[in-house]
Amino acid sequence: MSSPQASTARSGSGPLDAYFKISERGSTLGREIRGGLVTFFTMAYIVVLNPLIIGTVKDGAGQFVGGGTDPAAAIAKIAVATALVAGVVTILMGVVANFPLALATGLGLNAFIAFSVATKMTWADAMGLVVLEGLIILILVLTGFRKAVFEAVPLQLKIAISVGIGLFIAFIGVVDAGFVRRPAAPTGPPVELGVGGTLRGWPVLVFVVGLILIVTLYARKVKGAILIGILASTVLAIIIEAIANVGARTADNPGGWGLSVPKLPDQWFTKPNLDTIGEFSLFGSFEKIGAVSAILLIFTLMLADFFDTMGTMTAIGAEAGLLDKDGIPPNSQRILIVDSVAAAAGGAASVSSNTSYIESASGVGEGARTGLASVVTGICFLISMVVAPLVTLVPYEAATPALILVGFLMMTQVKGIDFDDIEVAFPAFLTIVLMPFTYSISAGIGAGFVFYVILKSVRGKARQVHPLMWVVAALFVIYFAIGPLTDWLT
Repeated sequence: MSSPQASTARSGSGPLDAYFKISERGSTLGREIRGGLVTFFTMAYIVVLNPLIIGTVKDGAGQFVGGGTDPAAAIAKIAVATALVAGVVTILMGVVANFPLALATGLGLNAFIAFSVATKMTWADAMGLVVLEGLIILILVLTGFRKAVFEAVPLQLKIAISVGIGLFIAFIGVVDAGFVRRPAAPTGPPVELGVGGTLRGWPVLVFVVGLILIVTLYARKVKGAILIGILASTVLAIIIEAIANVGARTADNPGGWGLSVPKLPDQWFTKPNLDTIGEFSLFGSFEKIGAVSAILLIFTLMLADFFDTMGTMTAIGAEAGLLDKDGIPPNSQRILIVDSVAAAAGGAASVSSNTSYIESASGVGEGARTGLASVVTGICFLISMVVAPLVTLVPYEAATPALILVGFLMMTQVKGIDFDDIEVAFPAFLTIVLMPFTYSISAGIGAGFVFYVILKSVRGKARQVHPLMWVVAALFVIYFAIGPLTDWLT
């Protein structure tokens, strides 16, 4: 009796199958296309959200991105550039690294740059820092240091990273959908169910219906379960908005849509404006804030990018079943090279650092196993440059149910951690819980690494710790203390 993978392998043929190793990895052309589409739908929000984050903040010179005084013009330019860079680097990831991983402007980093960095200098100066950070990481990759660090991490900590990211993206899903929110009252809990402890609004219903549909289809092993769920939920959202006129979520309308209102646009096509390309000053920040402050900012950006990607590619590889016995994905060096280039490319296009997206796990959940899925996702991003209004048709509430299912699938790896061994169990626990609690992959990884070194040392097993783990733990101590250090040195 032949295995499903063997049957798939016999069905594969042609140059695409040979180049991307589709049948060799137990996939099919249809799965790769569906996976690529699902990944795009679950992360297309960045084309809308990134402009709203960095396009509405004035830099230290009192201007918006691109050097203008019109925030609407800045937002339009950033949307196009965001889609362009995401499309190019994601296609590059697929073609060069053959890995189902999509990239786009990094959330968190873009807000940090917009609100904490660019306000002290011009936007071009801030983007120069991002370019420098990407180039430094690229050098670390080419010298083998970044890969060596990745290989030095114990397998059970890699598993913890995957589990933590699973919990993290599930948390992102329920928050973005408005199912879980920050309460209005400052004396209340950090988060609560819906509004005031109750679920309110048609958008939450769309989220619940979408989640039920996707999980039901997945349980019944329906091909394209996640994609069908997203598309069906989007149609439901459009119908509800047309009838009920729900509108956007605001303080006065807490039951509204989270980011984009799902209604048919008046204009289907837009003319791309690429004025932000090349708008960066490589060393302008050193003149504005001094060398010490600039170096500390580069270090902060670099460490976040460095380990976010390490965690993301481990989690994606684990979910896809592509990791080797040491927990390392195929073509890891190429993955890291593309990711480093993407960071610099984001700065060069004035849209902030581009990095690997954990939402890629939704495409893997749909069956993607090769870089062809990334190529599909990248092409979708390029198309969105001229049909940007269509991107707003898919609201948070329709896309986020996919993250809940994928988060569950990634959490199942927790059984690979030995919770009877405190030396690895407690660091793993910190890694898992701090990712969603701090909304940061790097913070979870850093805490886990530091406590792994501490517990090994206090139990007299310091020699068992890889030398690079000592180096990384020390760097993370600096990372966590960057605020006081910055104040002290500047």
